[in-house]
Amino acid sequence: MTPREQYNTITAAAILTQLERHGMTGAYAADRAEALAQVQTFLQPGVSVSFGGSMTLEEIGFFPAAEASGCTLIDRRTARSEEARQQIYQRAFGSDVFFMSANAVTLDGKLVNVDGNGNRLAMLLFGPKKVVVVAGMNKVCRDEAAAIERIRHVAAPINALRLGRETPCTVTGRCGDCHSPDCICAQTVITRHCKPEGRIHVILVGEDLGY
Repeated sequence: MTPREQYNTITAAAILTQLERHGMTGAYAADRAEALAQVQTFLQPGVSVSFGGSMTLEEIGFFPAAEASGCTLIDRRTARSEEARQQIYQRAFGSDVFFMSANAVTLDGKLVNVDGNGNRLAMLLFGPKKVVVVAGMNKVCRDEAAAIERIRHVAAPINALRLGRETPCTVTGRCGDCHSPDCICAQTVITRHCKPEGRIHVILVGEDLGY
């Protein structure tokens, strides 16, 4: 085991202890293959599954696995109009399992997320019976302030570029605290405790995943 692998294992163990104190469950996966194996335990035939926008899920191979699993996939990618997309979002509230990543995870076991439309965060807060959060160790931050700093000046500009948004951060690479119509930083949610207990399950992955 390399020093980086040792560090990730030790750090993840400490975070998982804190998550448990905050009413969440969790597990560590050494790499994306192990993370996918853990994810697949939730992808059972007949189980209704939905997901939020996530490069992390794409990078671990979530989508082919979900399509092959026999689960009932409530798939936003199939929408051909904004009206159809909104209908899928509404259906996702009743899903058995909702998959997403986190923009940041703090050392003391909090999830920090920022959204544009807010549908991903709405599912995190309420609706689906189970929420599974998959996050690479690159998302780990010292505290809430460091998490917000990371999201505003690293994750958000890269995601805005990926989505082709016209925001100041796509020009400067730094948050401009904008109110642009294309802003993807409209909603901020800090999850410091999970209710009902155990509804949120966090899989920390010993790789850099997502932004």
